[in-house]
Amino acid sequence: MKKRTYTCGLDAAIDVVGGKWKALILWELDNGPRRFAEVRRGIDGISEKMLIQQLREMEAYGLVHREVYRQVPPKVEYSLTDFGRSLNQALMPLGDWGERHMATIEAIARD
Repeated sequence: MKKRTYTCGLDAAIDVVGGKWKALILWELDNGPRRFAEVRRGIDGISEKMLIQQLREMEAYGLVHREVYRQVPPKVEYSLTDFGRSLNQALMPLGDWGERHMATIEAIARD
């Protein structure tokens, strides 16, 4: 990640959670630790490559913790850090807004 200076808090937040998938990954991990395949099954349409990339970026930001269990077969679990949970809580009102206006948004997107 390259260092940058932000113009406001929203600029910083969008940089951390930007893109289509990160908020959905945060939402999926809100229910507790998940293995990679569980996260992928929970997010319709995400490719394996994209999920790997997004999880790595989120781990670099300190949003996600990756736990590797030394066993056969190897086991890896992803979970939210306190920082990730705080971002998820900040996104909840946005999700509520989306729920309230989903029909309108879908109608506009079809046009």
